[in-house]
Amino acid sequence: MGCFSSKVARQFPGHEDPVALASQTAFSVSEVEALFELYKSISSSVVDDGLISKEEFQLALFKNRKKENLFANRIFELFDVKHKGVIDFSDFVRSLNVFHPNASQEDKIDFSFKLYDLDNTGFIERQEVKQMLIALLCESEMKLADETVEIILDKTFLDADVNRDGKIDKSEWENFVCRNPSLLKIMTLPLLEGHHNNVSEFCF
Repeated sequence: MGCFSSKVARQFPGHEDPVALASQTAFSVSEVEALFELYKSISSSVVDDGLISKEEFQLALFKNRKKENLFANRIFELFDVKHKGVIDFSDFVRSLNVFHPNASQEDKIDFSFKLYDLDNTGFIERQEVKQMLIALLCESEMKLADETVEIILDKTFLDADVNRDGKIDKSEWENFVCRNPSLLKIMTLPLLEGHHNNVSEFCF
């Protein structure tokens, strides 16, 4: 068993024992094992090095490695906990933990806030929401007139920016999401769909 574990660790940097990962996350041991099968598939899709590159992540998320997407890039940045430009298995599991139904609402809100806070300033600004909205519309192949996008932004900031300083802070975002829980649906990751039941069933 020890030999097998060390061989897996060499082949997949950042690999940890499923039991240990399950004890630190909302996943069961069988879910962690299913995630490892998914991870192996993604990490070998372009270069078989046991790590997930941005290109492989993009390919898994949107089945397209040629088209840059702000949404995919931003999630990759948040998953790349060690800031090495790649995702190892432990980062993969711990980052996906926030998508589990048993993860706390606070963690989900925190992750969604970081997703929109593109410049990492601790605030969500109008231009950041606009960039993310346009990226999501492009990915779903929906087109909205510029005027419609501006109306959506106006309404969002009217509802969320309580102190009217032109940006949304963490507390304002939390209150806004609590009033509009459908906003967390952005956190469904298509790469989890169609895989092992243990994995796919924790999508929103």
